[in-house]
Amino acid sequence: MKVACPLNRMKAFLLAVCAVLLAPPLAAQPVAVDPAYVKTVKDWRARAEQGLRRDDGWLTLAGRYVLKPGENTFGTGPTNDVVFPKGLGPAGMGSVWVKPGEVRVKLVEGFRMTADDGDFTERVMETSGERRDWVRRGRTAFHVIERDGRYVLRLADNQSEVRRKFGGRVWYDVDDNFHVQAKFVPYDPPRKIAIVNVLDEVSDEPSPGYVEFLLNGRPYRLDVVGQDEGLFIIFRDGTAGASTYPPGRFLYVDKKPVPNTFFKLDFNRAYNPPCAFSEFTTCPLPPKQNILPVRVEAGEKYPPKKAG
Repeated sequence: MKVACPLNRMKAFLLAVCAVLLAPPLAAQPVAVDPAYVKTVKDWRARAEQGLRRDDGWLTLAGRYVLKPGENTFGTGPTNDVVFPKGLGPAGMGSVWVKPGEVRVKLVEGFRMTADDGDFTERVMETSGERRDWVRRGRTAFHVIERDGRYVLRLADNQSEVRRKFGGRVWYDVDDNFHVQAKFVPYDPPRKIAIVNVLDEVSDEPSPGYVEFLLNGRPYRLDVVGQDEGLFIIFRDGTAGASTYPPGRFLYVDKKPVPNTFFKLDFNRAYNPPCAFSEFTTCPLPPKQNILPVRVEAGEKYPPKKAG
């Protein structure tokens, strides 16, 4: 079997990109950013803002509790296994029963909560993560997710102080210099790469390949993680800790490009992970190969604005 040489692949990529960049008359003429393109980016940013501000969103999170096997009593009373903050319900609200493959919520007599399919006093929770199975009572909501064999209850307070004080995301101006030609290069076979999260937990995540591109005339590449229909990239660059979120940012391409074919990689859509907005999340950190030795002055800044 003939094996492609990575050096030759990168050389071919550079020659192809340079041919595009240096072709006259474009190389000699400054080109204004297309207003239609700017609008698409701003519309995308507006949707990101709306998603962050929604009920039960990242700004509303008020607790993260790892559940033990068996019964987990919950409520605002101090003797519960899971103690909710004051104001988020009565002293005793019920129990979350955990066994392999099933999480069941059973509420105390006379207390009811609401799910998407109606009121309940007892319910088996959906925990796969494909759909957030929120249950609610007034300003309080929670759902349960499975993470590496453990079940975690995420609590939301839709009147949280974090939500009230949030004044909006902050973004760099749209810059066409960071809307770059790139190629997606699959790994054959696909690999797994170690990803560390903010709790210093390590997991081996599937990596279908990497993207290669030029910034300021220099070549770079970033590993992709995940197995869905798009490309998910966790990266950090020279702006981290100065004008962007210190641990790094995310970038997502909705549809996986045709391998080894040029597509547009848009750093104007780089965005902050949930941990930039809430202490009750566990975000992945960029692998060392995804730390760029260059400033990417595009996408979302940090910190966000404060209300008022």
